[in-house]
Amino acid sequence: MSQPADHPRLPEAKIGVLLINLGTPDAPEVRAVRRYLAEFLSDPRVIEIPPFAWKPILHGIVLRTRPRKSAEAYNQIWTNEGSPLRVIAHRQAEALRARLPELSVQYAMRYGHPGIAATLDNMTREGCTRILVAPLYPQYSAATTATANDAVFGALASMRCHPAIRTHPPYYDDRLYIDALATNLSRQIAALDFEPDRLLLSFHGMPVRTLQLGDPYHCQCQKTARLLGEALGRDVDITFQSRFGRAKWLEPATDAALNAYPRNGVKRLAVATPGFSADCIETLEELGIRGRDTFMRSGGEQFALLDCLNDSPESIAMLERLIERELAGWVASE
Repeated sequence: MSQPADHPRLPEAKIGVLLINLGTPDAPEVRAVRRYLAEFLSDPRVIEIPPFAWKPILHGIVLRTRPRKSAEAYNQIWTNEGSPLRVIAHRQAEALRARLPELSVQYAMRYGHPGIAATLDNMTREGCTRILVAPLYPQYSAATTATANDAVFGALASMRCHPAIRTHPPYYDDRLYIDALATNLSRQIAALDFEPDRLLLSFHGMPVRTLQLGDPYHCQCQKTARLLGEALGRDVDITFQSRFGRAKWLEPATDAALNAYPRNGVKRLAVATPGFSADCIETLEELGIRGRDTFMRSGGEQFALLDCLNDSPESIAMLERLIERELAGWVASE
């Protein structure tokens, strides 16, 4: 059926993929970090404390003290291209566009820029009538995967015309993910100039209360570690990093383990972070700088922080296959 002469031009219908990661400040400066932390730490999925109790702490203490310290940390890892996390996210999207040219592959950050709402709006304007939302968190947590999906559906609430939406499930025990990790880490370990006494897998921490409330994150991290150890054919240790506040967090703690290793005969250590899809402040600064310092000051001799999957060949091949699988019925299989 022909359209009226005055009908607005409609873009050709497309299928889109929206990759989502946590976020980063726009600059390694106190003001930008404060703005980023205010958004991040105001999310009730992240800080599960009643707002009437948390807001005075956030605005009266945390946002007055933490931004300066965090800005110093970001300054140590910032690159000429910008924030490592955003740079890697951009490269991941570009690599997937090259491999999946029939799709519109975009990326967004849950906190900061590019934002989820603005990116979804741009995708629908360019003709995306079906969108796969892919939070790049292998292990599910309400504070990561769920809040990313919350933001997606919150953005849809203000849109008159909705695209069809699918959300990518966690892939913590998916053979594609385990094999990609094992291949990638094996190559990195083989390239080291020393043989590690231990391989430590450090995951982002969560308050113990999240586990008690039914969050599956802890169990999924444990399964990832077990399957990865089996795939690598070596023993691995698992710890949890990035503790914040006074609540009891998942243990064992990464910083405590790094401090204790040399006393227990572990002098050569490799650290991997399989819960992170891209290197960021928690890997590069917390582990690569402060973690290394803790280990070496405690008597360690050699320390290696292994890269995240990032935009490595293993990562992009894995993401391509995961995406193709989740698009079944939208994209014809060959």
